[in-house]
Amino acid sequence: MKDILRQIRTDLRLSMNGVVSSSMRNKGVNYKMIFGVDIPRINRISQKYQSGKILAETLWNEDVREMKIMATLLYPDDQFSKETALEWISEINDQELREQVCKNLLQKVAFADDLVEKSIDSKNDNIVTTGLWLFARLCITGSDLVNKIDTEMLLNKAIESLKSESILLRQSALNALKYFGRISGDRSDLVLTKTAFLKSSQDSVENEMFDQLNFEFGYEI
Repeated sequence: MKDILRQIRTDLRLSMNGVVSSSMRNKGVNYKMIFGVDIPRINRISQKYQSGKILAETLWNEDVREMKIMATLLYPDDQFSKETALEWISEINDQELREQVCKNLLQKVAFADDLVEKSIDSKNDNIVTTGLWLFARLCITGSDLVNKIDTEMLLNKAIESLKSESILLRQSALNALKYFGRISGDRSDLVLTKTAFLKSSQDSVENEMFDQLNFEFGYEI
């Protein structure tokens, strides 16, 4: 394992982009080490290595941006437990990693619906954001698991999150509502009915979110 990690570090170092790394740190991306390697290159590096539970968990535990992303690519989804998934979700603090975890791993597991419900029921904004983002991913992929998720719970949490001070949480909630509504006309009507109060809000941001949903579903404002 030490030899594999050493080789991975070498691969990342050879692909390092100092300008990108500095830019990420300036934007608040917080890791002990950031090589600044772009996602396509990380994918290509990952393909050199055999997927495995131990390797993926070892990479995840490294406080290195690129290694954490590689962990999501190298963890066999059929060996990924619900307990480990919830633990990883609780450790996500930036949007890039959130997107990679959801796309590369979480949306593929058979219990993704349960992950959504447990995440959006959290009092931690980062965890709720990941739950809503995962829900959107399930909608995008056309997963049947979408229909197993408590609709009332999902909509209430998403609408509640539209009022959050967290921009990432608001955006994740808005995306979740958009993708939910795209499933059918009945669901888009439900979204607009439940968010109609935003239209007359004194908050311009809330007005704008309603306008986006209204435009998304093709209705007159």
